[in-house]
Amino acid sequence: MHYEKKRVLSGMRPTGPLHLGHYVGALDNWKKMADEYDCYFMVADWHALTTEYEEPARISSWIKELFLDFLSAGLDPEKSVLFVQSDIKEHAELTLLLGMLTPLSWLERVPTYKEQKQQLVNKDLSTYGFLGYPLLQTADIIIYNADRVPVGQDQLPHLELAREIVRRFNYLYGTYFTEPEGLLSPAPKLPGIDGRKMSKSYDNAIYLKDSPEEIMKKINQMVTDPARVRRNDKGHPEVCSVYSYQEIFNTDQKEEIAEGCRTASIGCRDCKKQLFERIWQELEPVQKKRKELQNNMDFVNEVREQGKKKALQRAEKTIRDVHRLMGLL
Repeated sequence: MHYEKKRVLSGMRPTGPLHLGHYVGALDNWKKMADEYDCYFMVADWHALTTEYEEPARISSWIKELFLDFLSAGLDPEKSVLFVQSDIKEHAELTLLLGMLTPLSWLERVPTYKEQKQQLVNKDLSTYGFLGYPLLQTADIIIYNADRVPVGQDQLPHLELAREIVRRFNYLYGTYFTEPEGLLSPAPKLPGIDGRKMSKSYDNAIYLKDSPEEIMKKINQMVTDPARVRRNDKGHPEVCSVYSYQEIFNTDQKEEIAEGCRTASIGCRDCKKQLFERIWQELEPVQKKRKELQNNMDFVNEVREQGKKKALQRAEKTIRDVHRLMGLL
């Protein structure tokens, strides 16, 4: 009996270097998904333009960097389709066509629209592109008829909007698109070195490209249990940022480390050193692979070209079918 894999679509915006939060929260899950799903992973450069439209040259330079990060972090082009969003112009055409049938009020009620306008006060986000971000996101998903979309809780309203648009299209023109479902994969969230959300904007991230010296310096800056002032003070690992990293990178020793903290048998300095060793154990092969790829950009460009061909084949078929259903032939 032939079994067809469910299809997954996800992507990242090229707005700067990737950090450990991206690695454990997305890339690590993507690698695992590739064995179970038919995966399409994209560099979402048009999405980056919705907030970075004033400096498009920066986006262009980061497209290559993000593609290198995809490959060096272990995404296998033999198992997944890796491509750049703007290489597939059909995304833009489908967004335009979906815009003809999507009520404006649907876009205005998306929670992240108002939230980001309030948070990113240094940017003028009173643009059609920013308002229509979820519409482009919908086109990204359904142009490949993806069944599953890896999302965090904050992205669920976007996905529900995509499902509503699909239902409206299917009602108006005949059932064609699949209603995508969220894939709430376990994605551990790492705090930044200052305890806030890890983010490029906060300058509190450990990047995949950081040298061992930079990583150690950043770990040493991390705040531990504020109540543990002296080496022999007993600690509380549940309130320690360093321990939250140990739970992810040092799973086989986390209980031992927690007990050592509570009984003061290990100090914060020892704990940080141990964490550094585990993080570098994870990142050293990633950085080694990246250097190899940088010396073989012909291979990287070929991966991008092959991903473009595979994505384009499916996207072109979708657009032809949409034209036929909408009577545009």
